[in-house]
Formats: sequence, structure tokens, C-alpha cells
Amino acid sequence: MKIIKSDAQWQQELTPEEYYVARQKGTERAFTGRYWDTFSAGIYRCVGCGTPLFSSDTKFDAGCGWPSYFEPINPEHVREERDTSHGMVRTEILCNICDSHLGHIFPDGPPPTGLRYCINSLSLRFEPTE
Repeated sequence: MKIIKSDAQWQQELTPEEYYVARQKGTERAFTGRYWDTFSAGIYRCVGCGTPLFSSDTKFDAGCGWPSYFEPINPEHVREERDTSHGMVRTEILCNICDSHLGHIFPDGPPPTGLRYCINSLSLRFEPTE
């Protein structure tokens, strides 16, 4: 089910930093996000809608300064789009439920997928496993 909200609603529900990243396709500086070095067991949910996106079981230290995962919990929860901003061609990752910008995907991750979902901490909320 698609979640659609007005810009004013997003601004009211998210912090200014979360809004900048999730709704305006911004990014946080490397090694500054709340989850880049978190390795506790749990689920990483979309900051905009709470959809479960990534599991701590698929998180790895890519050395890039952002939370990195080798696969989403459910591939239908994320969407890929071509991103040609900043003079580069990259693949953007968005929440497929609320269209929040999450980060980018790169083909330099570990087995079994060989993928690195490089995600902004500000696009996520961590829910630890009890």
C-alpha cells in the first residue's frame, strides 16, 4: 500500500535533518550517522513509514562511513532509480512504500549478493531485537 503525504505533513513528522535526506534526497556526512557503526541485532525501518527494510544479519562494515547491507529484508520494499546528480551515474534506493530516499546501491558488496546498499542513517529507525 502506497503512503502519500503532503510536504507539510512530512516536515511535521520528520526532523529537519531527516526531511532533508528522506524527502529532498540529501545525504549525511560519512562517519556521522547514528547507525554507521551499530552492529546490534535488530531491524532497520524506513524513517518515513516504518516499513522493515534491512536486518542486522545483512549489515556489514564497508568502511565507507554509512550503514551498509548486502540485501533488503523484502526486495519489494525498496525501489531502484537512475541517479545522474553530482556529475555521476548511480543507482538510487528509495522506500517503495513512501518514496523516501534511502541511499544508493553499488556492486562492491560481499557474498552472497555482491551488492552494497549504502544507506543514510537519517533514513532509518533501528528497532533492536529484544
